Amino acid sequence: MYQSDKLHEECGIVGVYGNPDAANLVYLGLYALQHRGQEASGIVTYDGKSFYQEKGTGLVADIFNVKKLGGLKGSASIGHNRYSTAGGAGLENVQPLMVNYSQGTIAMGHNGNLVNADTLREELEAEGAIFQSSVDSEVILHLLARSSASSLIERIVGGLVTRVRGAYSLLFLTQEGLIGVRDPYGVRPLLLGKLKDGYVLASESCVFDLIGATRVRDIAPGEVVKINEDGVTSYKPFPPAQIAQCVFEFIYFARPDSVIFSQSVCEIRKRLGQELAREARVDADIVIAVPDSGVLAALGFATAAKIPYDVGLIRNHYVGRTFIEPKEAIRNFGVKVKLNAVQSVLEGKRVVVVDDSIVRGTTSQKIVKMIRAAGAKEIHVRISSPPIFSPCFYGIDTPTHKELIASSHTVEQIRKHLTADSLRYLSTDGMFRAVYGNTEATNKHYCTACFTGKYPIPLFEEKSRQLSLFETLTSSIIMDRAN
Repeated sequence: MYQSDKLHEECGIVGVYGNPDAANLVYLGLYALQHRGQEASGIVTYDGKSFYQEKGTGLVADIFNVKKLGGLKGSASIGHNRYSTAGGAGLENVQPLMVNYSQGTIAMGHNGNLVNADTLREELEAEGAIFQSSVDSEVILHLLARSSASSLIERIVGGLVTRVRGAYSLLFLTQEGLIGVRDPYGVRPLLLGKLKDGYVLASESCVFDLIGATRVRDIAPGEVVKINEDGVTSYKPFPPAQIAQCVFEFIYFARPDSVIFSQSVCEIRKRLGQELAREARVDADIVIAVPDSGVLAALGFATAAKIPYDVGLIRNHYVGRTFIEPKEAIRNFGVKVKLNAVQSVLEGKRVVVVDDSIVRGTTSQKIVKMIRAAGAKEIHVRISSPPIFSPCFYGIDTPTHKELIASSHTVEQIRKHLTADSLRYLSTDGMFRAVYGNTEATNKHYCTACFTGKYPIPLFEEKSRQLSLFETLTSSIIMDRAN
């Protein structure tokens, strides 16, 4: 499968307050964020008296219809698209999670991953807590419910500041209003928008474009915002932390028409390609992209290298999640059903193929062979990010360390595996020159753990599964480097 060799999306969240069409707006917002999770979706609304909920597995358009949206009453709503990085695929794990507790009802949607969730869950279960799901997010609700603080904001702040570690952009819907939280490292994006009637919180600005909202600003790392009839109130209760926004959001995850971390994804992807061309130009006849995520970097590469850009691979956009393979085996069928080479463009040409990343290398190898079979004279693979050799523990579903081809192979070994004539990755310095748009850039505000193995949020917690994962990862990296 083509997509199986990419890092999987994490999740997307949307919240609307103060608009009578809140459910429909959240539905459209989830539609805009479908790329962040295709496993399941859910919407919760509040009409001032009661909460209403609809959720299901599959794509947004397959779950919600006019009748279901009509039953989601109220002018306040939150929604969630899911790709599971923690917990199974059952309906009980579909967010927003909603619970009743001593102070009323609360619904929550979470984008990210908690590194100490296992330890917290064990402690809470030992104290008598009964969990209804297997997602890490539920521990937050239990901490809120058990707090003795008088206000919900104090419960949220107290529980998160003192107990929870990891990456989290959170939306809460309660009787008190809509609440948004971004962890002090700011790993995952969360933005504030303004509607004519009401406000919006969302993972990406493409939501605002679709529903006619104006982008106001990013929710700052470590900021808590409460939105109700009094407007937007900001709190900054967390102790200072080194900002570590996920740089891979720019490289692959976010929609190219979005603005996140106050920067245009489209422009940064073009600059990634330009930097790649400056570092790894090669004599060639055409530049092509692996669609769709490699297109903007390929355009940047072609511009900087002064080599014509052309469309050498066509993607089938109508392929579902599964398909039936014919009885008689077809070579590279899984890739061919999603991508096809254009022989008239490639035949006899020296081709630069630009993609955003290589994960396992299985799909990249098949793409190179497909281009070779179409008659390409030379194939030069260029990757608009550094090699990925470490898993992510902050909300991206990455393969294990052993499955990441760059963790155990040199660039030359990967080139031979791909059967390409040459292979070059963008350097870490080049990546940050593209992100910051200058030649003096250094990493001050971004997480690069997947490229460097340096984790900004410590992965240590007594009795935590993440500890054993981290120990295994660290020992494997040390052994690989030693060899």
